[in-house]
Amino acid sequence: MPGDGGAAAGELRFGVLFNGDPRRAARLEQQGVDSLWAGGHIAAASPTAEALTALARMSAVTERVLLGTSVLLLPLYPPAIVAKATADLDRVTGGRVVLGVGVGGESPQEYRACQVPRETRGRRMDEAIPLLRRLWTAEPVTHEGRYYAMSDVRIHPAPVQPGGPPIVVAGRRDPALRRAALLGDGWMPYLYSPRRYAASVAAIAETAAAEARDLSGFGWYAMIFVNVNPDRDAARAEAGRWLARTYGPEFPVSGDRMAVGNGPDVTSQVLAYADAGVRHFIFCVAAGQDSATSTPPENDAVVDALTDDVLPAVRAAWRQRQSLRQR
Repeated sequence: MPGDGGAAAGELRFGVLFNGDPRRAARLEQQGVDSLWAGGHIAAASPTAEALTALARMSAVTERVLLGTSVLLLPLYPPAIVAKATADLDRVTGGRVVLGVGVGGESPQEYRACQVPRETRGRRMDEAIPLLRRLWTAEPVTHEGRYYAMSDVRIHPAPVQPGGPPIVVAGRRDPALRRAALLGDGWMPYLYSPRRYAASVAAIAETAAAEARDLSGFGWYAMIFVNVNPDRDAARAEAGRWLARTYGPEFPVSGDRMAVGNGPDVTSQVLAYADAGVRHFIFCVAAGQDSATSTPPENDAVVDALTDDVLPAVRAAWRQRQSLRQR
């Protein structure tokens, strides 16, 4: 089912974060992944794509996979622009869009460039999420908000998905967890250990229950850095180098917050995340050159090992576990 997050009946779904050559996006679809994701910034320290543009490139060469942003920095954009662009993409793709949104903030210059006060980013997000859903109705909208006041605005035609694409809230801190619990259609952290993920699942459920919000159909996502290599030491070293190039030399590298090693290592790590509650994995290949702007050819070996060896092993082990639990 388009945009459903893959959480139904405990099903696992697997995606890849990808901002490279669209022709290789088609190859990833043929390799059996369930989703492709585009990240992006406006004016980050490192060169990077813009998330909605990257998503549009992938929509032109795919037919089956879900297409998501991981993530769009929503406070930097006028909601009407996001509503229009994502509605168009959802229609073009037949309802395959997932809108992952975050507040960012690690690159203050982005907020200066977009003339958005950084200290308002959380409040802007809280206002924008429900406003997007209203704009996706294709009916005239009047909104007297603190940041996005508008009168008689109609964004049409509507998206294919009833109510619009799922809005998945990214973030690791308490405000993000609360925002996901009360406003999101799913939650998507990164650099999380399985133990912390399980604790946050419980916290989100508790917050939602306190506000009588039903989380049926809620999507439990996680973006996970991955490197698969028969030489586990080489996999860990390469992942560390990639993270340092991409995020800076001070970036903390912790083995329990990634899926890195040989095939059995990574299979075990992915299953640990599934046990913690992840139902839709977004793998970011930590190998080769900085993949913020591209997915270089040398990453193909990691992707091939992931799709050909690790994911079939995870699926088989997970189905066996599910079968045993149902007895």
